[in-house]
Amino acid sequence: MKLKNKILTIIFVILMLFQTVSYASSPTINSKAAILVEVSTGRILYEKNSTKQLYPASTTKIMTAILVLEKCNLNDMVTISETALDNLPSGYVTCDLQVDEEISINDLLYALMVKSANDAAYALAEHVGGSIDAFADMMNIKAREIGCTNTHFVNPNGIHDERHYSTAYDLYLMAKYAMQNEMFRTLVATEEYTLPATNKYPNADRTFTTTNLLLDEGSTSYYYKYATGVKTGYTSQAGNCIVSYASRDGLDFIAVVLGGGATPSGLNARFIDSKTLFNYGYDNYTLTKVKEANTHVETILIENGSKETKNLDVLIDESITVVNNKSINMNDIIPDIKYKSELLAPISKGDVIGTIKYKVDDIEYSANLIAGANVEEKPNYTVLILLVTGLALIVISGRLYRHTTKSKKTRKRR
Repeated sequence: MKLKNKILTIIFVILMLFQTVSYASSPTINSKAAILVEVSTGRILYEKNSTKQLYPASTTKIMTAILVLEKCNLNDMVTISETALDNLPSGYVTCDLQVDEEISINDLLYALMVKSANDAAYALAEHVGGSIDAFADMMNIKAREIGCTNTHFVNPNGIHDERHYSTAYDLYLMAKYAMQNEMFRTLVATEEYTLPATNKYPNADRTFTTTNLLLDEGSTSYYYKYATGVKTGYTSQAGNCIVSYASRDGLDFIAVVLGGGATPSGLNARFIDSKTLFNYGYDNYTLTKVKEANTHVETILIENGSKETKNLDVLIDESITVVNNKSINMNDIIPDIKYKSELLAPISKGDVIGTIKYKVDDIEYSANLIAGANVEEKPNYTVLILLVTGLALIVISGRLYRHTTKSKKTRKRR
């Protein structure tokens, strides 16, 4: 009985150790909601309340920039209207635009994404949509096109409104979409920008630095050397928010943090949480190219193929890349290969003949299998023998007929 109790105690301790390891490996996030996603595969590596509707604050400007970049020429000029400035409540960040100031789309975008200028957001929205409401409609349409299902915008800058909300997951989708645009990537990676002189400012003296301290080398607590963007946000109702992007050794992550406050040590949680998420991703995961496109998978026998072509090289039609935990030995992952039920010649090079699937961390990655060469059908010897036999019988019958006819004619002459 004592031995049995000892065994049970040992098992209990082992289970507790496994639980402790599992718990320790999961990141501790202080903010209300967060998500970490590997960009190329879309694999979610961490999430906390990722589909909960929250106020996005100035991370909204990601969508504003998307629409402006898709609808405008960067050299287009904008004349700042009175309504663009009058709509702005006091206390919000601006780049000190003036009524009737003439400024380019390019410069307004830098003000929007580097300084997070709310007056620039209104000016751009009016220029593209004609009005703030019309531009908000465009934002919502674009959000749905991207795949966002829990987002609704009423303004271009994230100034608080109870009807203006999004989620960590939807903001990830917007960031992933936006980062495909080269100019957007340049904007959000910029640490400092100076607006040129305009008709209202004779001197180029409006210089501002990024609000994203992950990019600021001088910020010892928050700087993250692999960060390349994207956008911060803050209102008293939304808390501290950030959508961030990191790239290292070919592995790209998007992290979204919403509803951040302060860490137990008094630091800004949005930056600390973002660094924690990125470190978790890079410490625990890697990108593995399991198969390159058009490479050999195996050679199979096509039963009715000709002698010269029956051994068919099978290729994969596209690369399979997986995000895997570093603890996994990818050499132990055996693919699931399935061919069409009746795989018979003739087969043409490039024909889809099956599928290949890899299952890693309970996620399936698949591609089509294609024929690497033509497979010709082997001759049907049974039919050929019958044909030859038939022809031989016809020839023999013909000869017999002629011989019989000749014999009859000979007898008649006698």
